[in-house]
Amino acid sequence: MSGTAPEAGPVTEPGAPSRNADTDARLFRRAAGRFATGVTVVTTRTDDGPFGMTAHSFATVSLDPRLVLVCVGERARIRAHLLAADTFAVTVLSVGQRATAHRFADPARPGGAAAFADDAWAPGPATGNPVLLDGSAWFDCAVRDVHVAGDHSIVVGEVLALSLLDAEHPLLFSDGRFLTTARPTLEVPV
Repeated sequence: MSGTAPEAGPVTEPGAPSRNADTDARLFRRAAGRFATGVTVVTTRTDDGPFGMTAHSFATVSLDPRLVLVCVGERARIRAHLLAADTFAVTVLSVGQRATAHRFADPARPGGAAAFADDAWAPGPATGNPVLLDGSAWFDCAVRDVHVAGDHSIVVGEVLALSLLDAEHPLLFSDGRFLTTARPTLEVPV
């Protein structure tokens, strides 16, 4: 096998303080970035209007009851609105929505309804939260539990309504770049 040796992380005993917290944080992000994820936009609405953010940390939790989770950073603009509304929606983005993913990830984006001006959306049938119509699927949810974990909140939602949309291929993200499922993969015999 050829190639370069993988970058090794710092070796510390469990519970020991890190020798270089900045390097550890960068290495952690790079290592976690190797895990391919889908790309979603999480939305909510309050009297101040609709709010949204791009999120890679979305997962299904349970089929009965139907539960999903999203992780929201403590400094994310949407966090206070989502917790106040007690509801949210998640749209799974499609391959054609890279610009949408970038827009909702931009901390300088406009807030409220202006953030949604470039995307076709409709109010979710159960909560009224925006669901993006050019995605692959959406979930309309009520907050069931919130667990603080480090610098994020894990928000568990009960799915009240959901839909598959026309765009079949989801947008993926790994190692700092967008990918698609339409790209052929190398299959290795087992």
